[in-house]
Amino acid sequence: MFAKRSEDVSEGAQAAAPEKTRVYAVGDCHGRLDLLCALEEEILEDAEARPAERKVVVYLGDYVDRGPDSSGVIDHLTAAPLTGFESIHLLGNHEAMMLAFLRVGASAGLLWLTNGGEETLASYGLDVAALKQQPEPLERLREGLSAQLPDSHRDFLNGLKRWHREGDYFFVHAGLRPGRPLERQDPEDLIWIREPFLNSGEDHGCVVVHGHSPARQPVEKDNRIGIDTAAVYGGALTALVLEGASRRYLQVR
Repeated sequence: MFAKRSEDVSEGAQAAAPEKTRVYAVGDCHGRLDLLCALEEEILEDAEARPAERKVVVYLGDYVDRGPDSSGVIDHLTAAPLTGFESIHLLGNHEAMMLAFLRVGASAGLLWLTNGGEETLASYGLDVAALKQQPEPLERLREGLSAQLPDSHRDFLNGLKRWHREGDYFFVHAGLRPGRPLERQDPEDLIWIREPFLNSGEDHGCVVVHGHSPARQPVEKDNRIGIDTAAVYGGALTALVLEGASRRYLQVR
């Protein structure tokens, strides 16, 4: 059974979503298809109870690795499960590592495999332990993944965006480099940055909504909102709900 939470917070916050729009931002699910489906049910119920002219769902990346069903998560997302919503899918650093392994080969494989990639390979039906015993094991794993990866999954991964903006909110997987204009941000920082961004109180010209850096509860600062709530480590999967100047959270665990 999934425990759930819907909480109204920050009514009257200065930042605002576009008029006649409700935005749902979904944090890092890391192969937890069960939690993702449960959270989407909460989103659908919320949208039905509070109709909005325009509904947008922004997935913040890290769909794969560590959890049990990365392939199932991607398969699910390619089916556009939330009818009547505009769906935005952002690139996380874990999808970037997976793509690098597919494109570059063995030289990019070790980093990915030590960060949850083995679970993703297993979700595509590969016998990771057996393939690791073969000559050039990383190349065997890459070949196996390439053969098992559906074209729809490959297209999904290749089509992921680095960022998205709605009104005063800027959505990105990891964060921004403080002191650098939005148009000059390093694409790698957008999916990898931690401390320089997390420790900064600088006004970025928008409120940054991000995942990547897990915490047990959403982290809400003047300049950022972090919603990676450690779903793959036994925490909740969180959606931030933005409408006008209000903010709410939906959670399942």
